[in-house]
Amino acid sequence: MFESKRRITLNWKTLVAIVALGALSFTLADVSGLGDRETIPQADPLLGLEVAPVEGSIAPDFKLRSLDGEEVRLSDYRGHPVLINLWATWCGPCRLEMPAIQDRFKLYEAGGFVVLAVNFDEPEGAVRDFRDELGLTFQILLDPGANVQKLYRNRNYPTSFFVDEAGIIQIHHIGVMTEGQLDENLAEIGVGE
Repeated sequence: MFESKRRITLNWKTLVAIVALGALSFTLADVSGLGDRETIPQADPLLGLEVAPVEGSIAPDFKLRSLDGEEVRLSDYRGHPVLINLWATWCGPCRLEMPAIQDRFKLYEAGGFVVLAVNFDEPEGAVRDFRDELGLTFQILLDPGANVQKLYRNRNYPTSFFVDEAGIIQIHHIGVMTEGQLDENLAEIGVGE
């Protein structure tokens, strides 16, 4: 009798664990935007390439407001190498890599290099303070509702997408970059060669 009671208890616990993991999977897919495929166009009719946040695909277009109040659209920078950096003020590794990104921006800005730093849905004042503290001069974009974060399926900070002049993602870098990695990634989109 004791043996069968124990077996029922184990099966009940297993069932609860399976249901909990299933619910967590659906929640993570919803929060990360993985279930939002309809928000990403499937192909670019001009180039015949997929539009997706992955290497070898066209970078999904977005329109956001900068800290300066300017409306910025990724597609306006076709013909320029672009670094899309997804970050947050509370992210220590983001703070570590920003000075190197700023240095490269100043070095290559005259050649058309563009940095679009997309903040994760934080109050404008906090983002402005962060920019001013670090002396950042590239475009800082506000992402209310974290829509671009979802569009790019971002789950880690910092995350960077290196987009070439044709609008194609050449490098998807997750995590903080060393200066050497930053230079290697920039070279892949024709910056600093």
